[in-house]
Amino acid sequence: MNRVGETQREPEPVDDVPSPRPGQIVVGVDGSEASDLAVRWASETAAHRHRVLRIVHGYNLRAARAVRRVHDAVKPPVVDTLRRRGAELLAAAREEALRIDPSLPVETELSEESAARRLIDLSATADLTVLGASGHGSTLTHLGSTLLSVVAHGHGHVVVACCATPGRPTHRHGPVVVGLDGSPCSAAAAAAAFAEADARGADLIALHTWHDLRAHWFAGMPDMIEDPPIAEAADAELRSWLTDWMEKYPGVRVTRRTYLAGPDLHLIQWSESAQLIVVGSRGRGGFRGLLLGSKSNIVVQRAHCPVLVAHTT
Repeated sequence: MNRVGETQREPEPVDDVPSPRPGQIVVGVDGSEASDLAVRWASETAAHRHRVLRIVHGYNLRAARAVRRVHDAVKPPVVDTLRRRGAELLAAAREEALRIDPSLPVETELSEESAARRLIDLSATADLTVLGASGHGSTLTHLGSTLLSVVAHGHGHVVVACCATPGRPTHRHGPVVVGLDGSPCSAAAAAAAFAEADARGADLIALHTWHDLRAHWFAGMPDMIEDPPIAEAADAELRSWLTDWMEKYPGVRVTRRTYLAGPDLHLIQWSESAQLIVVGSRGRGGFRGLLLGSKSNIVVQRAHCPVLVAHTT
């Protein structure tokens, strides 16, 4: 047993971690049911796309050092315990990934940084960065700080592999659904949605609402736009945003849907049958400096299928 205040030798790293390579699919794990869901989704996607899967666990050495001296007086060293637990989580996640595809190239990384910081850094070169969120219903407090940090501050495409209904399987043959509003972040969402639909051989549902306000503010009014000139204008606007992408991806079958209001609520409704929802990190009503728009935030919290948040580069 070590006395309080004694200098201790830091445990050696578990193993040599290969440097990250562009194009990997990165998934964060913490041993929860939600991270198991993320590993399965990321493994299936990596296997389908012939990508390397990188499984990451961060144990935040700086935070561990803050409590180490007190705990080491009566327990095994905190850092040793965190590293051992992290190695066990990574080994279990690797086994799960290889059960999905034994030939899948899998790399594991045990990081001294916080999980959020490391995943944000890796997202800069990853094809996809994946985290899990299980049956969380509708409240923000059920989503962990790591997930919220990565979704808000990450780069490229961040996927929240979620299922708002416990025990409900993820749809694997439904459409890819994207919400568009003409903003720069919406353009990033369109690019991601077409690429995902093409890679999956899926139909694409492009959704646009005439108003950004929540649908329940229009109590007693229909979901669809009943005024013909406004309906035509909304559809023409949506069609103009899709033209270039339809030319780039001629094999993707696109269906346009325009509604009066409530983009987040309509996306959540579509998530019940979709295999993937795609949103931009901020919409046209977003405030400058806001890293995750309110509509995207709500969709991430409440969707019934995985949600891809597309960040502008």
